[in-house]
Amino acid sequence: MTRPEDKTQLRKTAFAARKEAHDTFGAAPDMATAHLLQAIGPVTGQIIAGYMPIRTEIDPRPAMEVLAQDNQLCLPVILAKDRPLLFRAWVYNGPLIVGEFGAKIPPDGAAVSPDILIVPLVGFDPHGQRLGYGGGFYDRSLAQLRAANPRLRAIGLAYEAQRLPHLPTEATDQPLDLVVTEAAIHHPALAHGGKGD
Repeated sequence: MTRPEDKTQLRKTAFAARKEAHDTFGAAPDMATAHLLQAIGPVTGQIIAGYMPIRTEIDPRPAMEVLAQDNQLCLPVILAKDRPLLFRAWVYNGPLIVGEFGAKIPPDGAAVSPDILIVPLVGFDPHGQRLGYGGGFYDRSLAQLRAANPRLRAIGLAYEAQRLPHLPTEATDQPLDLVVTEAAIHHPALAHGGKGD
């Protein structure tokens, strides 16, 4: 059984590591952008969810700018506690307003269902388990989206320093398909029959 204090301590460790990496490598390391584009591949006509970085989150916008040329972008919007995220269509460099938790969101736009998600995180482990902020928004969203679209891809974006040896899991946790950092593209063990990166 996972105790709340287990994840609380891990978040403190991962936040500190993320801040140090952010200060060292900058908000959007070139290699992280290159790895993210490589992991997503040459796609066209896809709906791709990015995010607007807050605090010391690694910045996906350089990759999103490239992906926007042949795909539809969208951004996550928090509707309410205990609900999945809404993904709102967005044109790169289009208008944004400040939403919940200080994240920027489109002021309007159609609700869409993404094919690929670029997912922010606090920490991750070799099995693709993701440590978030504790609200469960991405877990609920991924569960709903995967039920409707088995081909959905969820790709975590982080600094290598955010990698942890092991994360405690709960039944509601949704693992990531890949995790991309400035150092590598990590293929979680869960996605490869027990063979990790």
